[in-house]
Formats: sequence, structure tokens, C-alpha cells
Amino acid sequence: MHSRAANADSRLSFWRCVREFAVPPSMIERATARRLVGDWAGACAAARVDSDINLRAVAGRHGRELAARVRADLRQLAPDLLRWHLPRTAPDGLLRPNLIVPLARYGQERPDGGAVHLVARTPPAWADAGQRISLGLWDGTRDGSGAHPHPDRRFRLDLHRHLWDARRAGELRTRSGADLLPWDTPPAVVPEWADAAQASGHATDRWAAEAALLLRVEGRTGGAVAVRLGGGRRLVLEVAPDGHDGPPSARAFRSSDGRLPVLPDAATWVLPDLALLRAGLIEADRLHPLVASALVPEHQVPTAPATPDPAALPRVVLCRGAHHRIGLVDGVLTALDHDAAETRREELLAALTGSPLPCLRAIDEAHRQPECLPDVRARLDHGDTAGALATVEALLGPRALMRDGALRDELETAAQRRITHGLFRAGLIGAEPGPTAAEPRRVGARRRRARHATHR
Repeated sequence: MHSRAANADSRLSFWRCVREFAVPPSMIERATARRLVGDWAGACAAARVDSDINLRAVAGRHGRELAARVRADLRQLAPDLLRWHLPRTAPDGLLRPNLIVPLARYGQERPDGGAVHLVARTPPAWADAGQRISLGLWDGTRDGSGAHPHPDRRFRLDLHRHLWDARRAGELRTRSGADLLPWDTPPAVVPEWADAAQASGHATDRWAAEAALLLRVEGRTGGAVAVRLGGGRRLVLEVAPDGHDGPPSARAFRSSDGRLPVLPDAATWVLPDLALLRAGLIEADRLHPLVASALVPEHQVPTAPATPDPAALPRVVLCRGAHHRIGLVDGVLTALDHDAAETRREELLAALTGSPLPCLRAIDEAHRQPECLPDVRARLDHGDTAGALATVEALLGPRALMRDGALRDELETAAQRRITHGLFRAGLIGAEPGPTAAEPRRVGARRRRARHATHR
């Protein structure tokens, strides 16, 4: 029981970190503003989502009716909400790489009887700079790269449009089970382990309804659904046909039957935001506004006055027995209680003896290994380059020349990875990276492990 509780706590800590860095408020504000005026392309750009959809070409290939349906969905797409809900990997909370996630299915539209899907794609891990997402249409034909051969059966959002469609966001409360009272909870799927599954974060009270929905989409009224529990544990959930009473049953298994429909991951687990709210680990103010309005309908966005950034205020350093200040002067971090001549003299002495003044040492540490370095790394990993640079400028000043050290290395690595991603998007690098592209990822992985050790 203790291990299950520890796993649940670890999962909540993971999602709490994701909610802090993955979708910054500035992104939500810009993407929402563009979406509300009908500029879906601008909303996607604000949320770092690239569109590979040419609606004129879609109309020519699949017909005007399908193109109109795609256009209507794109206009209601909340790309920041999509980013908020896409699957992620531990320990960094980065987007799960190399996925093709179906968002909408447009029926039997192809001559061969297949369906056209609106999909969201994530790049491979070695090309994930900026954590960018791309939108496209999938119709069963290979795109030449072989990177995304088929929509993922486990990570699918076409049955969970409330996780990306602004028109359907209000359904989040019902679909997540947030409005269920204890006496409304359906019977346990399997009494002997249901409590343990709930304790580890599984949404067992929603499985029956979600499995029935999945089966209806597959053209069935009842039957078996595979549920992946993580850690190699799986089960088969048997749902009674429509019109038959009785709770669903389940049996555990190790090797999955590929012919069974798979319960989507979004229906397998309790919604992370709901779990965080119930545990008191997050306030409604920190949620995506569409999520907050669904889960906490009485919540109102506060209009608190802006407060000065503490990083921009003068900091106090104990220097030669006195408290001295360091702060920004003409856009550069400066020792305020030492004049220019004294500063130059002390810098020369430090170059000769290696013993700088405490004020100068504090400035040098701010350049090379600042206290905010873990946050800067996290923002760069999640693609929030603007937020990372704003943090650095608040610390060092907008005109500071970056010195050698960990901070400069992180910024240079992020820039190199953005170049690699651009080459991948342009088709100039194939499905596997070259030696130059692979090295920044290995370096970044070591740094992220150190960062998370610091957090913990």
C-alpha cells in the first residue's frame, strides 16, 4: 500500500511541475486572443503549433464537404489546451515523442473505405527543440518519412474532444467524473483490486462509461476492451451489451490481444488537474482557464495589481563587513556600492590572484551558475524561450554579455536544438539524427537529470 501511495504522490508531483512550465500564461493569453477573433493560424503560432494543412489541397483530394469540416474544427481548436493535455513522459514532463495523436475522425470518406483523421504530431526526441507540435491530416498513406506510420490507439483524443475543442471544453467536468458524488460512483470493476487501482490514480469509476463509448465508435454495443495500467500490468474489461444489466467484469492479462480496442490513456487515469485540485496541490488560478471554468465553475479570475519582479530589485551582498547592493545599471548587472575605477582595479586583481570581491563574485556566479538556472533549464526544455530569456534579462540585464558557464551552455544548446528541429521540419534530416544533432540531446539529458535531483 505504501508503494502505491508513493507512486500516486510521484505522479502528482510530476503533473504539478508540468503545469508550472509546459504551457505558460503568456502563451495562453496570446493563443486565446487570436482564437477569439477567428485567427486559428495565429492561435497555433502563439502555442508553438505548426500547421501542415492546406485546405485548398484537402478540398481537391477529399472534397469540399470534408474540407469545410476540417476548417470548422480548426477554427474551434484551442492549441494551448491541446498542448496542456497531450501525453508526457517522466521525469521531465516533456511531450511524448514521435506520436501521431488523432483529434477528429471524418468518417468513411476515402474510396477504399478508410477514414481521414485530423492529427497532432510530436517530433522524435532528438528533434524536439521548442516542444513544437504539428497538425496534419492522416488518410492511411505514408508521408514518405515513415516517422508517423499510424495514429496511436492508446493516445487518441478523437473520443475526447473536450481536451482540445473550445466548443466542448465544458464537458470536461462530466467526462472527468468531477461531478460524481460518492453514492453516484458505479460499482467497482473488480472488487479485490479496485481500491488499489483508484489509490494509484486510475479512473476506475469512469472505465465502464468510457469503454461503452469506445465500443459504440467501433460499431459494437458491448464486448471486451483492453486497459493498459502501466508497469506491464493490463486487463480486459468486459462490458455488457446495451439493455443488459449488471456491472462490467475484468480479468488480468500480460500479453495483449491486438484485435481488442484499447481504452484511451485519457480515460484510464484520473484527469491530472482534477487529482491536483483534490489533493490541494494547485489553485484554480494556475489551471488553464477553460479547465478551471469546467472543474471550478464558481472560480473568478482575480484582478490583482502587478507586483515588481523580485529579480529586478537590488540584491544585498555581505562585502568586506558591509552590506552592499548589486543591481541593474544601464541594462547590466553592476556592483552599486563600488565606483567604476574600483571595480576595474578589483577585476584586474582578481584576474591575477583569483580572489575577487564578494560583490564581483556574486555577479560572476549570477552569470555562470545563477540560482534561477533550474527554472531557466525547465523553461528551455519546454520551449518557453521567451520566458527563459525574460528570467535571464531580469537577473543580468538586457545588455549584459554572457560569460562562459552553465547558463551560457544551456542557451547555446537550446539554440542548436532549434536548428536541428528546423532541419527536421524541412526534411533535411531523416528519421534518425546525425552525429551533430545527437550530441546536444545527450548533454541535455545529463543536465535534466541533475536539475531534477536538485528539485527533489
